[in-house]
Order: sequence, then C-alpha cells, then structure tokens
Amino acid sequence: MSGYALTPPVRHIALIGNFPPRRCGIATFTADLRSALVQIAPDTSLTTIAMNDPGMRHLYPSEVGYEIAQDDPAAYLAAADHLNALNPDVVCVQHEFGIFGGDAGGYLLPMLEKLRAPIVTTLHTILTRPDRAQQRVMQALVERSSRLVAMTEMGRTILERDMGVADSKISVIPHGIPDVPFLDPAFHKHRFGLDGHRVILTFGLLSPNKGIEVMIDGLSRLVKDHPDLVYVVLGATHPHLVAREGERYRERLEARVQSLGLSNHVRFVNEYVDAPTLQAWLSACDIYVTPYLSEAQITSGTLAYAVGLGKAVISTPYWHAKEKVADRRGQLVPFASPEALAEAVGAVLSDRSLCDELRRNAYQAGREMIWPVVAERYTTLFQRARVEASSKQDLVQLNPSTAMSPKSTLNAVARMSDGCGMLQHSRSTVPDRRHGYCLDDNARALMLAAMFEAEGIDSKRAILLASTYASFVDLAWDEHAKRFRNFMGFDRQWLEREGSQDSFGRALWAIGRTAELTRNHGLKLWATALADKVIPATGYLTSPRARAFAILGLAAHLRVYPGLRPARLQLETFAGELLSLLRAERRSGWTWFEPVLAYDNARLPEALLLASDVLDDGDMRREALEALDWLRRLQTASEGHFRPVGTQSFGAEYQAPRAFDQQPLEAWATIDACALAFEQDGDQRWRAHAEAAFAWYLGTNDLGARIASPDGGCYDGLQVDRVNLNQGAESILAYQFAALAIARIRSAAEGSERGKARAAASGGVACR
Repeated sequence: MSGYALTPPVRHIALIGNFPPRRCGIATFTADLRSALVQIAPDTSLTTIAMNDPGMRHLYPSEVGYEIAQDDPAAYLAAADHLNALNPDVVCVQHEFGIFGGDAGGYLLPMLEKLRAPIVTTLHTILTRPDRAQQRVMQALVERSSRLVAMTEMGRTILERDMGVADSKISVIPHGIPDVPFLDPAFHKHRFGLDGHRVILTFGLLSPNKGIEVMIDGLSRLVKDHPDLVYVVLGATHPHLVAREGERYRERLEARVQSLGLSNHVRFVNEYVDAPTLQAWLSACDIYVTPYLSEAQITSGTLAYAVGLGKAVISTPYWHAKEKVADRRGQLVPFASPEALAEAVGAVLSDRSLCDELRRNAYQAGREMIWPVVAERYTTLFQRARVEASSKQDLVQLNPSTAMSPKSTLNAVARMSDGCGMLQHSRSTVPDRRHGYCLDDNARALMLAAMFEAEGIDSKRAILLASTYASFVDLAWDEHAKRFRNFMGFDRQWLEREGSQDSFGRALWAIGRTAELTRNHGLKLWATALADKVIPATGYLTSPRARAFAILGLAAHLRVYPGLRPARLQLETFAGELLSLLRAERRSGWTWFEPVLAYDNARLPEALLLASDVLDDGDMRREALEALDWLRRLQTASEGHFRPVGTQSFGAEYQAPRAFDQQPLEAWATIDACALAFEQDGDQRWRAHAEAAFAWYLGTNDLGARIASPDGGCYDGLQVDRVNLNQGAESILAYQFAALAIARIRSAAEGSERGKARAAASGGVACR
C-alpha cells in the first residue's frame, strides 16, 4: 500500500465577472454558468463578485454578494481580502478587455496576486495582435492562473503559438447553451407577428463590426424570389457605442433599409432581451446569420445559442464559426460579400432537405454544449486546478528536533467555552453558536483540563473549566436509558434521545482520565461515581473505535482502582474482539482492523497496546505494534513528512488512502499511539513519527502551511490547496493534547539522555 489518490471535492466556488442586469454577453455567461453549477451540485456554495462599469450601480439579484467599481484600484484589493476570508476552493474569472479598470484591465492583476485560492480564468477574448499593455496583462494573467479556459481550439492554438502557454495549462470548454427542444420555427412565429414569413435572424449588441449592412445589401437580392422573407435584427445598441455616438449607427442602418425599399422585410428590435425571449426568437427563425466582418472573433455566444437550438446557420468564416459550422452544421461565406450571403441563404430557403440536414446536425452537435455538460467540465477542471495548485507549493522543511516549542495554553479552549460547555464550531476564531455543543468535545475538554491541572499549567483556570465540562458530561448521561446524549442546541435542549457509540466511548475515556489525573477531591469523587454507572452499560458498544475509546478509559480507571472487576472484564472483552478483528482483516498489504481507514485511526492500535499492558499479553502487544507500524508507513509521505489519512478515504475498502482533507485529530491520535509504543519497546522510530506528526501542525506538511495558530488555537484542517481557516473545538483540543504529549516525549527523552550521560561518566553503571 502506497500513494494517495487526490480527487478533492469543490465545495465553494467564487465567480468574478459581469452579471445581469448589466447588459452584455459576459454578464449572461456568468449568470448561466452559476445557474448550471447550482443545478449539477446544489450543495456547492457559490460566491459571485460583479464588476460595475464606471459611474454605474446595478440592482443585482441576491446571487451577487459583492461589487467592484471598475475604476477603483483599492476596490480590487478589498475584494481579494473579502474572498480570502470566505476561503473558496477555486476562483473563476471571466476575462475580457474592457470590463476591468486600469491600463488594459491591469487593476485586476494585484487582486489575483493576493488571492490564496487557485484561479481558473475563462478567456472570452484572445487577441492575436495585442498592444504592449494588453500583452503585459495577458502574460501576468497566464502566470497568475492555475488553468486557462479557451472556448475554441483556435483559442488554444493562439495561446500556445503566440504566447507560449503550455498545452497542459489550457482547457477547451465550449460556450454553454440552454437545453431546449428541437422545435419547428412556426411554433413561435405567431408570438412575434411573423406567421407566414420565412425569418432570418441576427442577434447581439449592435455595433459596426457585426456586418449587418452586408446582410441588408444581400437581402435586396433575395426578396424578389422570396417575398415572404423578413430579416430580424435583434438587440440593443452596444452601450459603449451609445456612450460615444448615441444611436447614429442604428439610424444609418435604418436609412439604408429605407433607400433599398426593404422596410417591409427588415425589423429592428431595439431591446436587450432576456433568455426566454431570446430562445423564442431563435426558435422562430428559419436561418441564423452572423455576417461578422473580421475573422478575429474567438467566441460568439449568439452563434453557440443558434447551433444549440438547431438553426440552419450562414456565417462568415471568423474563428468560432469555422469550428461550430463545420461538418455540415451550416455554411460559410466570404467576408463582406452580399452576393455570397444572398446565394447561401437562397439555397437553404429553396432546399428544404438541405435546411433540415443543417438543423439536425447543428442540434446534435449542440448536445455537447448544453449548460449541465459544460458545468460538469468546469467542475472537473476546478478539481484539477486545486490539485495542481497544491502540488506547486514548496514544503517548509522543519527539523522536528528543533521545531518550535509546543504552545500549551487554555486560551483558545476558554475562548470557545461558556457557562454551559465548549461550543462545537467557529467561524474563523469566533464561536458559532448555531451549532451548539456536543458531548464529544466536552468530554475531550474535560480530559484536557484534567491534564493541565496534573501538569501544573494554569491549574486554577483548568479546575474551573473542568467543573463546567464535567457538568455537561453529567447532564449528558441519561440515568433511565443508561446512555449518553451527544448533541445539544445553543438553547440547551438536547437534539437527540441517544448519542453515538463514539460519544459514549469518549465520555468513558474522559471520566477515567479525570479520575486518574485530577487532584481535586470533589471532581475525582464525581468521576468515580459516574463511572460506576457507566461501565456496566458499556457492553452494548459494537463500533471498533467506540470500543477503543472505552478501552482507553477502562485502562485509566484500572490504573486508579486496579481491583475494579467490571472495568477489567469489559477491557478483556473489547481487547479480545479488537484483536480478532485485526486478525480477520489482515491480508497482503493490509494490516488493519477494518476493510477501511477512517478517523482517529491510531486509537485502534493504541487501545490494543494499553490492553496488552493491563493483561500482560505479549502477542497482543506484538500485533498491535505491527498494525501501528503499518499505519506509520502509510502516513509517511515519500518526502518524509507526516501525511494523515484524509477524510475522502472514508468508506473506501482496502484502498490506498486519500490525502485530503487532513484533520488535526489524526496527528494527535498518532502522537499518543507512538508515545505509548515508544514507552513500551523503546524503538526510536516511534519517537521520530510522533515528532513528524507534531511538526505537521507547524508546517511540515503537504502544503508547508501552519495549522497551529500563535495563540494556541488550531485551524480545522488541511485542504488540498489551503488551510481551513475556522478553528473549531475538536481542532483546538487536538493541538493542545498533541502539545502536551510531545512535551512529555521530549522531556522523557532528555531525561534518558542525561541518565546515559551520568552512567557513562560513572564508568557505565547508572545510579538506581
């Protein structure tokens, strides 16, 4: 068994781009992509940041959570801070020159530099002849992006050929389109007063590069043979053009129609239509025309829509059209040629079988562009971007023997506690009361407080906190049912009648350790009396981990009360069953108690080691050490640092573990188990692995990122590309337990070294 599979889920996506009601293709694309991502993964969290053009504010829907003023450089940096606080898994930027401020949109670059998450940039425009400023921005954009999305193969070619971008960094994902039925054009014609007419349609924001005048000239050659023909020019004038010259371009087109006598054959619809209306217009047309004047059009959302709806397309050969209209999905005509346009349109109007063939081919090709398919491809790309971003992190190489001293303090524990107990979760370092409390955390907190008291660290506060946590554990015990409850709301109402087996086992563990460690007479009496009720009810536990936790608690009771017969009998039973599981599941390459790896893994061999001590069973000790050593090797990366089993491994039978997400709980469990193994057989590999597990908190891990915080707190885990910046109870407690344990290991090792030095100085005989 070796290696870790990396398939991290993407749970939080941030989108940056324009957004409706801003009127442009980027806004529509961003909104459609967002909707599609929600559709395929409704549990995914989405943060949308919208760009505001100069001097404008838009009445955005609730989907937009943040706005950036295009021409305010400080707004970009503030947005980066906002995103970093939200800690998304990936940021997807919709890029086009003109929507970001600064020279060639350069204000975007410091924002991207500041973001911690991997960046996937969708390039809506790819220039073949950028000016110097555009070239500089594009190069920086390429460097700051984990992956680039081009919507056509030609886009990929330009990026590779002209900018030297590695092919592995580029993904081609087509412009998404709605999934609509294949309808006869007559279905929607009545809605627009077009019954009995053959309809040609051009759609998009009106501007001179669209070549509308060429189609108007071509129309004058068609109406004689097709008197029922109507050319619909759908779309408002581009707002930037309106800002410069008003509606002069549209007025020139209307004047041209008048002069050619085509008033009954051309309809200008000066509207920015919503998606359902656009789909209805497209459905109503017989032929869709894009008579653009330049080949340098890398993407056309309107063309993608038309192909996806199964329209017969006539187009000039700009780059996107060459790909979309290939394989008889439409016809291409030369640029700026009214004659060629008229001939191609006339051929399709006159040949029904040709028109039907073009429509069928287009519609079939469009199935690969519908939004759910496109969103799936983006999601896969986001996952790859996370993995690739993490693989580029440089490890922080810390020497475990000289790593930072452990920070043993109750500050972060107290921060998460109130008069009822320790709260479960936090948002950053602020306790999140929405999730209330649980027995698991309060049992662990009780045990930690007892350990602090025993170590003489902040003893006065430790005793006060221990009383609070003991009260919670006591209330969790249901005297009538002989079971513990686990989850409690912030309103102090229990949320269940019976808690998990794990919470029962952890409670017994905490009670035993409290009885063993505390010097507070009242607390020890309480723990002893409660254990007398709990231990006889322990036999119902069937979960291997719950039994392991129980063994840890039973062994602690027996260290205080060696003659406690119910504790010894239950320990013998559970230890025997754990050993039987280990023997039953062992096979080539798999020395473990279960067919799966999950949470708190090292507790299983640790419990068996403790039991072997109590029972003086050498075979049990040997097999427990074998299982722990198998886990040690599995949790050691090829580079030598500690890599705990990630949460994605849970449930995968007899498979190599997955690395993420890595939890602080695993490092603590490993340190405790290795400390016990080192105590029992003295092999230095156990101490070394415990040190490696502690160094994981300090930055010797897959990302070279610190998990422990300076105040003694601990972040909630290591994701594939970053740290989870929340600090919940489990994580804080795990780090504090780990800090105490590693300090004891180092102290014992130093004492042993001093003893050896004294023995050497006295001629090899140590004083006894």
